[in-house]
Amino acid sequence: MIDLIRRESMYGGPGGETLSLPTRAALGHCSTPCDIMRRMQTLFRVVAQTAFTIQLLATVATAETIIDGRRTVVVESPAATLLIDLGGGSIVDFHLSGGGLNPLHWLGPGDEHVILRPMAHFLCLDRWGPPSEAEQQNGMQFHGEASRVEWKERRASEVRGAISAAMSAYLPIAGLEIQRSIRLADSAAVAVVSETVTNRNKLGRIYNMVQHATIGPPFLDETTLVDSNAGRGLMQSSPLPNPEQIEIRWPEATKDGNLVDLRRLTTDADPNVVSFVVDGDVGWVTATNASKELLLGYIFSTADYPWLNLWRHVQGGRPLARGLEFGTTGLHQPFKILTAKPQIFGKPTFAYLDAGESVTRRYTAFLTKVPSDFTGVGGVTNRDGTIIIQERGGSRREVTINGGRLP
Repeated sequence: MIDLIRRESMYGGPGGETLSLPTRAALGHCSTPCDIMRRMQTLFRVVAQTAFTIQLLATVATAETIIDGRRTVVVESPAATLLIDLGGGSIVDFHLSGGGLNPLHWLGPGDEHVILRPMAHFLCLDRWGPPSEAEQQNGMQFHGEASRVEWKERRASEVRGAISAAMSAYLPIAGLEIQRSIRLADSAAVAVVSETVTNRNKLGRIYNMVQHATIGPPFLDETTLVDSNAGRGLMQSSPLPNPEQIEIRWPEATKDGNLVDLRRLTTDADPNVVSFVVDGDVGWVTATNASKELLLGYIFSTADYPWLNLWRHVQGGRPLARGLEFGTTGLHQPFKILTAKPQIFGKPTFAYLDAGESVTRRYTAFLTKVPSDFTGVGGVTNRDGTIIIQERGGSRREVTINGGRLP
């Protein structure tokens, strides 16, 4: 122990930090055996407190690391883990602690070896859907550049009962900058994502912003149920210029005059993309796999994201992907068509940013376990950080997630 005290006096406190004056005094010259014992006890307390702090930070800290050869930000709490791939800014993993199942699973064909690529939950910015032929020749990507550029981590910290990470990217063709902060509750699998878009062009411009959250196997199978509080809708396959003339109502679409239940996906993905407006101030969408006892959900303000777009994909007769896409538009077309069709169902089909202007949009993502006989979701409310999920059907059971109010 005398050797340990000597090392502390040479190198500072435990872990090499500089000790405070009271601590240095407590570990100073020992003149009696009682003094030595008393100061040894003080040292034990300092070492124990520092060790606890290091252990806590190792549990919840966020930092950039390399996973499968890719730069990744890890946001981890005692309740859940969330991973963001910086080669496109996608949220590629969101699972409960203890090795839980990740519902967010998708990678587009042909992108397996591409460094900058969209995956799982990615951001569509500055558009949702295709560029014009001229824009494509100039390098504009399908769904915009945000998932095809490098993102940079800005900071990682722990704040008021949450673990926080931030990152940013610049879209050189669109001239837009995106800054994102993610705050993961330490008590539940609840994450609040805030994204600020700034127009760095010298002129104002129209744009769109859609959260392309995509679920895949093994969470996605024939039993997975998608629920929402969506209302009126349209099928993207309906003819322009008025696709809303064939109006549908959640949770149904039509094919060849027959109703299609959009809550389930089995062997047929048609209609492939459908879009709905959400009435009221708050929108929500959930995906439940009761056999896996897991539910993924999103809550968003309809002032930020008035549209819910659902993409469905089948491969080999089995469900391969479902997009739970909420955003600023419900028309999957180039800007030339959007400007000729500025509204559908009273909701805009594009947004506008003046030169130098910024706008911030937020959403909440959550995960929870559910009973194996859970029949889907009939309602979702968020009351000061407590998310209440009401079961669909007669039982009316409730699942409560106490995430706390995240700053």
